[in-house]
Amino acid sequence: MNKENTFVRSGPLMDISSYPKWTQEVVEHCNEYKRQVVEHKLFAQMRDGTLHRDIHKAFLIGGWPVIEQFPQYMARNLLKVRYGENRGHDMARRYLIRNIRVEQNHADHWVNWSLASDINLNELLNNHSALETLNLSHWCGQVCEKNSLEVAMAATNYAIEGATGEWCALVCSRDIYEQQFPKEKRAKAMKWLALHAHYDDEHPWEALDIIVTLVGTNPSNKQTAELSHAICQSHRYMKLLLDHYMSRGPQATGQSTRSTESALA
Repeated sequence: MNKENTFVRSGPLMDISSYPKWTQEVVEHCNEYKRQVVEHKLFAQMRDGTLHRDIHKAFLIGGWPVIEQFPQYMARNLLKVRYGENRGHDMARRYLIRNIRVEQNHADHWVNWSLASDINLNELLNNHSALETLNLSHWCGQVCEKNSLEVAMAATNYAIEGATGEWCALVCSRDIYEQQFPKEKRAKAMKWLALHAHYDDEHPWEALDIIVTLVGTNPSNKQTAELSHAICQSHRYMKLLLDHYMSRGPQATGQSTRSTESALA
């Protein structure tokens, strides 16, 4: 990368105007797909305590493969990093090494959330999920295995973590869902959600900063197209997963509904 194409952020990390115009255009284009995830009715019903227990259970079990494998996606990206190659590689190395352990802790918190939701460990670890629930994990594994460092981080650390932080904030914006857990289980049950809603909000922005540093201020049309596709594709797969859960629920078959309140109390 020549010096004229080098990017060094000077503005606030979490302000999109701190990044080049091409980045702003990619983010704006992909935000519509992210919105379809963040504003999905599954999360709205979870927030309001009206999500049927069967859908709630399916969501926790079906989401587990991505949660379990997320440190592995990051490890695959770490293998692409060369110490001292350039500033972007050095930033990525620090970020990935630091956050692999964090993601492992998050896997433990997801297990605790599931246990508090009356899902036993065998159900979680040995589920026979429908193919629809595996598309997202397969996509993440493929993009981190085959694509460049910047594209793979865009698909996972930026796209998935970014949307996840926002839908977690939505669920936690009211205390209805939290109050449905027995008091003695509440802290462990809510730890994963609370961390992503209040703690993880900088992670996708840090990933974006690394991605732009790797690509520079004047990438080719092919590079920006690959980044845009990766981000939007992750959001599409997330929505596909959520749509699948809702289509399999009793609302779709005309059965009576039971909220998460009856499942968690």
